[in-house]
Formats: sequence, C-alpha cells, structure tokens
Amino acid sequence: MPKSPKRSPAKAKLASRRGKQHGELTLAHLKQRALTASFFPATTLVDAVAALGFVQADPIRAPARAQDLILRHRVDDYRAGDLERSYRELELDEDFLYAYGFMPRKIARLLHPRLNPRGRPHRPTGLAADVLAFVRERGTTHPQELAASFGKERAVNNWGGFSKATTRALHALHFHGLLRVAHRRDGIRLYEPAHARDEEMSAEARRRSLLLLVLRLLAPLPKRSLGPMLALLGRGAPQLRKGMPKTLDALLRSGEVKSVAVESETWLFPSEMPALESGATPREVRFLAPFDPLVWDRRRFAHLWGWEYRFEAYTPPVKRRRGYYAMPLLFGDAVIGWVNIANSSRGLEVDVGFVGPAPRDKDFRPAFDAEVARFERFMASRK
Repeated sequence: MPKSPKRSPAKAKLASRRGKQHGELTLAHLKQRALTASFFPATTLVDAVAALGFVQADPIRAPARAQDLILRHRVDDYRAGDLERSYRELELDEDFLYAYGFMPRKIARLLHPRLNPRGRPHRPTGLAADVLAFVRERGTTHPQELAASFGKERAVNNWGGFSKATTRALHALHFHGLLRVAHRRDGIRLYEPAHARDEEMSAEARRRSLLLLVLRLLAPLPKRSLGPMLALLGRGAPQLRKGMPKTLDALLRSGEVKSVAVESETWLFPSEMPALESGATPREVRFLAPFDPLVWDRRRFAHLWGWEYRFEAYTPPVKRRRGYYAMPLLFGDAVIGWVNIANSSRGLEVDVGFVGPAPRDKDFRPAFDAEVARFERFMASRK
C-alpha cells in the first residue's frame, strides 16, 4: 500500500486553516466524519445492526469474535456472545456482502437471487440436492446430522484444506439462497430452508441500495479503494457486479453520493452522512476490532491516522510487528497505537504499544483504565 504523504505540523495546520476559511473539507473534517458516522450513540442491539447494515463475522476468538468486538461500542451493555444468543429474535441473516457477516434480512434480500454462471437460478444436483431435501424435510439441521446420514466423504475447501462434502453442500445451498442460517450452537451454524422472498427488486435498485450501504458503512472512502471493494462486493452479488460503475456514476450525478478531493485523494461518501458536529471530540479510549468499519479499509486508515495497520493473525510469528490480534487503539480523534488482550487465570492482560511516544496527556490514563474496565464487563458472560 502506498504511504500517505507526510507534511510538517505547521503546513498541516496552515492547510486546515485555509480549508476552514474557504469552506472546504480538510483531513480533520474527514476524520470527524468517519468517527461521527461510525460511532453513533449506543443503542439496542437490533437498532445498532440496522444502523450499521452489516457486521462482519470472524471465527477467531482472541479475545472475542470480531462481531462482538464491533458491536460492543455501539450497543448498550453489550456482552460477548449477545448477537449469537439473540440472533433468532432479531430477524437477521448471515451472508456474504463484501465479507461474511450478519445483516438485517432486508439487506440479505438485495443479494439474491444469485444466478449461476449462465445467468440462471441455481439448481442443485447430486449430494447437494439430497442435502436440500433432507433439510426441507427435517427443518433446522446441524451439520453433524448430515454426516451421520450421508457419510463423511471429504472435499477440498476454498483454503486448500478439507471439509466434509455435506458441509460444502450446505455452504453452496446457503450461498445460492436455498438455505439460511437458523442460528448458531457453540459457534457452529445450523441451517433451515430459506424464507420465501417478496417481490423481486430490479437489478438497478439493488445495485443502488448496496452501493449506498457500503459507502455509508465505510465513508468517507478513498476512490482508489472502490475497485477492490467492488471486486469483493461482486462475490456477494455476482450478477450485479458488471453494472456497478454505471450505478455509481448515476449516484454521483444525482447528488446522492458526494466526491471531494482532499490531500491527494478523492473521497466518496453519501450525502446523507451526519453533519459535522462542533466542539471537541470526547477524550475517550476505544479498543477497535481489526474488522471494525473504522479500521476496515487499510488505505483510508493509513491516510487518516498516519500509519499502516496490518492484521497479523496469519503472519508467521517471527514476522509479526504488533501481535497476533493487535487491536487499534483510538484516543479522542486519533488512532495512536494498538493493544493485545488475553484472558488468563489472573484476569484480563492488556499489552499496549504506541506508534509514537506514549501519550503524556493527563486524560489518557483514566480513559485507558475506563476502557479496560468496560472490556472486562464485555467479556463477562450473561447469566
């Protein structure tokens, strides 16, 4: 990833002052927009998922799953596992948008029907057809039930390893909208027949809705990040991918999406983004998930926060710079470092690192301790 251009503090301050004098957006404005859009006032779980539109999932639990780490900042009194415990009551779906995660059912419907390479509805055959018939007859099904009925034949998975052929069939049927995730048990997905769909939206209406969702979730987004993002979104909605650039042009012409040039980058964001708030940013600390919307786009992260963050869980230990599951550390309106958190018999262990010198601000230590205390409550199981 290309590094952001560096400027002296004096030049940065002068550019910011000029931008304000001329009513133009500055990098400071973009930071504030990103923070305001992402960290709305904490609310209920159902309202938080609806406001986000998508919450990325990840199986690594170090110290908690990504979906829980993301929601803890946006849901009142959220505890690890609350999403899984409440999934059936929330009318959510699990599906692939630009990554795999949780979303309101109305968002999941935008992704379907996913057509086969010939542009036709998917028609399962062989083992997949048998698995579909089994789930339709039995209802909610655990993958182990299929292994018991169909045997444990194994097939190569997308990562080069092996998984049960029946599990692969479940994943394919889920991807094509014939099955849905009913709920999880100890992190394992249980499947049931998909709900009947309402009247289908036009392809153009679905493209517009999906683009606005992604741009709102990750706004302001560097235009140079849009190509890779559309490639990932093309996996979630392959039949809609070809028309995405024209749809974006239409959104720009209509004014629903804004485009501004700030510091050698063109930035995109929906015009409906919250207005900038006056006043100082709260001097609080947040430990962010590697897949938090504020962190997700690495180009934007480097440009806004001035350093490059990498997720190193899959990096060989000897090559890691910041840790297996380093979580960016936000203080006020700046991401100043990272933390690695582990649960041990002695309690929560927090190892912190900083990009530059450790902050000497008198507000930092109390804010850091308050975030550690919040994290301890978040990790405590509900009874």
